Amino acid sequence: MEVQPSLCKVEETLSIISGKWKPIILLHLLYGGTKRFSELKQLIPSITQKMLTNQLRELEEAGVIRRVVYPQVPPKVEYSVTEYGETLKTLLFKMHEWGIAHVDRLNQD
Repeated sequence: MEVQPSLCKVEETLSIISGKWKPIILLHLLYGGTKRFSELKQLIPSITQKMLTNQLRELEEAGVIRRVVYPQVPPKVEYSVTEYGETLKTLLFKMHEWGIAHVDRLNQD
């Protein structure tokens, strides 16, 4: 496969998944299923509520997750991966594996 650098779309992909928290959020939703905001916050304790809200909003705007609000008191909101978001599963898993190998390599030096 030949890739012309001027036509490379890696940057487009990174614009969706880059950042400290987006891959972690996506992996929790991809492998753990639908989650409420509070569940995600518990799974990622070092993220602030504001940052989690922002990251979820950006992922929703990109079309990779969906936000469902149930009309009840108190309000119930759930987040899940869209069919389009499911297409990131293999990519994120491979990046995770590469990260493990990279850390192992660094620890060998």
